[in-house]
Amino acid sequence: MYNVAFFLLFSVSTFAAPHPNEILLWPNGAPGSEGKTADAVVKISQGGEESVTGVHKPSITPYLPAPEKATGAAVLVIPGGGHRVLAITHEGYNVAEWLRDRGIAAFVLKYRLARETNSTYKLEVHPMEDTRRAIRLIRSRASEWHVNPEHIGAIGFSAGGELVAWTAMKPEDARGDASDEIDKQSARLDFQALIYPGSSQTIQPTKGGVPAFLACAYNDRPDIGEGLAEVYLRFKRVGVPAELHIYATGGHGFGLREKDKRPVAGWSQRFVDWMADSGFVTGPSGVGH
Repeated sequence: MYNVAFFLLFSVSTFAAPHPNEILLWPNGAPGSEGKTADAVVKISQGGEESVTGVHKPSITPYLPAPEKATGAAVLVIPGGGHRVLAITHEGYNVAEWLRDRGIAAFVLKYRLARETNSTYKLEVHPMEDTRRAIRLIRSRASEWHVNPEHIGAIGFSAGGELVAWTAMKPEDARGDASDEIDKQSARLDFQALIYPGSSQTIQPTKGGVPAFLACAYNDRPDIGEGLAEVYLRFKRVGVPAELHIYATGGHGFGLREKDKRPVAGWSQRFVDWMADSGFVTGPSGVGH
């Protein structure tokens, strides 16, 4: 489905196992992408990590635990990249695999990029439509995927964190009169995780909002290293449960990498602990797995 540009003359299998099959959010074409038929472009870095541009066919890639290990929780994983590219390995696939191995269904979102060169997409329109459609799709197949439809959340990194926060702040209910069965589902989130999210000043939770897990590094840029602390206080002031982790080092874009043994890499376990403590992980994985 993709045009693949290689930085090294090796096959994709040199770097990683094949990904699960993607599911198009709109099999007959996404609204706003009419006439755009080109496949996305995947580039592979010297270290073997993938980045994606030119997304016109938004999709999710499901990482499903074995039914006997499923906790009932599901997480939509939204990579960052400044809305110009998707840093889809360390902020997408790695995270989804890690969650799946702990009994949590995970779905990597490939969304349209509003700030890519010559993009015709609008920031708070098309990637937001992709995010909401992905949540609806997961909820529509919850039974098939062994997911509790009331335990569906999203985790976003940098620009992906913006999409998660905005979706949480502007929930869309089910559309009972929709002709599309997926659109009849709610696009609300039950929980959110914002990992070094961009535009922290736009994150303005309100009373009754979506519980949040927050993480960043002290030595990130000021709007995040300092801004996320203020975001936490905003959650606190309106009475929305939130947990904040600020690591001493890590900078921006640490994501999740197997070889990263720094303390900041522990955010992923803290996230699962928080999910369990908040009642979203209720199956066999639990805390500490």
